Amino acid sequence: MALENDVVIIYYEDKPVIFARIETILADHKRDWYHVKLLLLQLPLQTVTWILRDDYINGMEFTMDGKKMRLEVVVDPERTASPQNDSDRPTNKKTTKNQKGAKVISLADMKKR
Repeated sequence: MALENDVVIIYYEDKPVIFARIETILADHKRDWYHVKLLLLQLPLQTVTWILRDDYINGMEFTMDGKKMRLEVVVDPERTASPQNDSDRPTNKKTTKNQKGAKVISLADMKKR
C-alpha cells in the first residue's frame, strides 16, 4: 500500500515515465476517494494533486483522458533482501560498515564540522 512519503513510479500506457513522492493523502468527500499530492521528481520540481480511489493508490490501473495510468511503490532492494531493525542502525559514528563490508560515511556528521 502506498503511503505518504513513499516514492512511486508513474506508468503511462504501461511504460514507466517518472518518479514521484507522495506528499499527502487527504480524504475526499466521496467515500474511498482521496486527494493525492505528488511531488514529481524531475527538473524543475512540480507538484500535482490527483483525485484517486484507494485501489488506484495501491497499484490498480486507472485512466486519465483515456490513457492507462498506474502507480507502483518503489521498494529498496537492500531493505527487502535483509530487513534491519533499529538496533542495527549506526549511532553517532563517523563511519560504519554495511552488511557487505562497504564503508558508509554519515553525511549528517560531516555537515556538523
